[in-house]
Amino acid sequence: MEKQKRLKKNEEFQEVFKRGKSSANRQFVIYALEKNDQPHLRLGLSVSKRVGKAVTRNRIKRVVKEIFMKHEEEIASNRDYIVIARNPTADMDYFEMEKSLLHVLQRAGLFRQSKDRRK
Repeated sequence: MEKQKRLKKNEEFQEVFKRGKSSANRQFVIYALEKNDQPHLRLGLSVSKRVGKAVTRNRIKRVVKEIFMKHEEEIASNRDYIVIARNPTADMDYFEMEKSLLHVLQRAGLFRQSKDRRK
């Protein structure tokens, strides 16, 4: 993921937590904050140590980044996103995570389904 599309600083995370809207399901919590002055989305990830050991947490982060890059055209831009992974994600494969993450984005009104996508 490109450097300009990442949230890294604590202040950036805190701003999204305080001013952003959240949506959740059993596997993920997503916070989104609209930023009219930026042309692209930015992503921050949080995976607690309670989810698993470092290998598991890093795999979850890689998969979430990949899903966001894959669906970047369909996810609302001009926003900062924070994705928090919950315990059940440790046992999920790529496709289960993708389905769950897109479900949360759709619930929040941040994902527009493309016409050529098959279910």
